[in-house]
Amino acid sequence: MTHVQTELATQPECWRRAAALVDEVRERLPEPGERTAVVGCGTSLFMARAYASLREDAGLGETDAFAASEFPARRRYDRIVALTRSGTTTEVLRLLAEVRGTARTTAITADPATPVRSAADDLVVLDFADERSVVQTRFATTALTLLRAHLGLHSDAVVADAETALKDPLPEGITECTQFTFLGRGWSVGLAEEGALKMREASLAWTEAYPAMEYRHGPISITTTGTATWALGPAPEGLAEQVRATGGLWVAGRLDPLAELVRIQRLALALADRRGLDPDSPRHLTRSVILPSAS
Repeated sequence: MTHVQTELATQPECWRRAAALVDEVRERLPEPGERTAVVGCGTSLFMARAYASLREDAGLGETDAFAASEFPARRRYDRIVALTRSGTTTEVLRLLAEVRGTARTTAITADPATPVRSAADDLVVLDFADERSVVQTRFATTALTLLRAHLGLHSDAVVADAETALKDPLPEGITECTQFTFLGRGWSVGLAEEGALKMREASLAWTEAYPAMEYRHGPISITTTGTATWALGPAPEGLAEQVRATGGLWVAGRLDPLAELVRIQRLALALADRRGLDPDSPRHLTRSVILPSAS
């Protein structure tokens, strides 16, 4: 088995451990009413977007999400949460240094023995979800599970859905498709973006992601026989019928959206295997992006 396969399969247990950790780390996470920014790069950015939507929808305070490299320096926040699996990502470390003293900072990481330990005011360590793989699976979903649990939005049913996602067959005919579109609404838009990224990283697939209501505004024009459109969560009324009318494959999200992401991770590995690719050695990628220091 590849590292990615092994780590993907451990997600239900990692989610249980993350949910049980909430009381221990509660004071290091955003308090109700705090104006909060969540930052990350790549996969972590998409988890940040999902969390920001959940927190704001829960009425717990204004919450924005940014790529660490695009943080608006003139905005002021009470709390900045940085998601960084490796603890070494250049853009995240630069941002934490730049905002020191202007906002309380929390880093959620898998490895505390890295520069992020001293860069952030508070540290939340999910070392049990660390990964050897370049392609992120369990750390990202475990970090989001911790944050969902902190909001009171996690349950045992979510873990049960993840277990189902690991064992049920993939949608019939999907591995024969040549293009994939993932759709979300609210917090699951970030998950749709992450699903598309996993497919590109692991299997070099042609993938896109959109808010579900935006899909009709142009992107549906690429949908045809041999393409797949996958909804993470409930779809807008009539959209499934429109996709089927094009000849494309429609996949309805029937599990918790985070568990649907696990199904997409499995699809990415299945396509990689079908195409003779090694998901542990994705093209042009490294586990952490570390940029040279400015001269």
